[in-house]
Amino acid sequence: MDDSLEPRALRARRIDRAGAKAAEQGGVISLMQLRDHGVTRHQVRAQVSARRWRRVHSQVVAVHTGPLSDIGAQWAAVLEGGPQAYLDGASALIAEGLTGFTWDAVRVSVPMASRARSAPGLLVVRTRRYDPRVVVPSGVPRARPDVAAVHAALWAKSDKQAVLLITMAVQQRLTTAERIGQSLLSVHRDKRRRLLHAAVLDLLDGVRSISEAEFAAECRKRGLPKPSRQVVRRGKDGTYYLDVCWEEWGVVVEIDGIQHSWATNVVQDALRHNDVTLDNSVVLRLPLLGLRVAADDFFAQIERALRDRGCPLGRTCDDAADGTAAS
Repeated sequence: MDDSLEPRALRARRIDRAGAKAAEQGGVISLMQLRDHGVTRHQVRAQVSARRWRRVHSQVVAVHTGPLSDIGAQWAAVLEGGPQAYLDGASALIAEGLTGFTWDAVRVSVPMASRARSAPGLLVVRTRRYDPRVVVPSGVPRARPDVAAVHAALWAKSDKQAVLLITMAVQQRLTTAERIGQSLLSVHRDKRRRLLHAAVLDLLDGVRSISEAEFAAECRKRGLPKPSRQVVRRGKDGTYYLDVCWEEWGVVVEIDGIQHSWATNVVQDALRHNDVTLDNSVVLRLPLLGLRVAADDFFAQIERALRDRGCPLGRTCDDAADGTAAS
């Protein structure tokens, strides 16, 4: 139909309905949705020319000329990706409410056969990990937080960033370590698979037994003397245990799981730390996250503390602290 022959009131109602739909999507709407509302391409061009609307991507317009809100940018990315697209990875976590992390582009996952293309600020990824069953049923289409956290870790720029992302997702209560672990079971081949399994165990705080073996292996590799484990000390509030201790040289290492960052543990941890320090020991903290992604940096500090207190380095972790052979 020639737009000039269509009653002005009818055109206005269609544009108003399209505007209402856009309002549900952060102020953006796709060309396909506009067609469904009876708004023609000619009418879209007229709105853009009149500077009432503006183009966002090739298939998306904003029904205003101001900057997009975060949710508007997320909806624009999904709409540009097509009807099967959804936010994935870190972008899905941010849409879920993740704070303290930014990404330089909004990422959407699409089927392998999709023809959607990336654009400035938009990363469209054809991936074999695409699965419409994991999409959250309300709000902007996005992967469930547990799935998104796993994908974000797999696609992260570094191992450190990978572990950080799944840790943040749990700390900010977007999902649980159990759910992330369940989703991680579907990953069969990836270079970070073992790292992420270990990180999830850390989040579950189920690593006390294996972290001891890992710590001993790191000591052995660096020629450090064998430390004592779970040394008993008595403080004003009763008995507590030190994770790792070289008593001869007064060096203590406290291995912190994720629970040590929670407010309920801050006071007691600080009091214990101060008690040990007042006993003239130096206390170093080693987050399990640090053991995964920055072991060299943390053990360099441990070596320095031992050396400064007179420890002769170069013996293996299997040697006893007094220099006699371990039985």
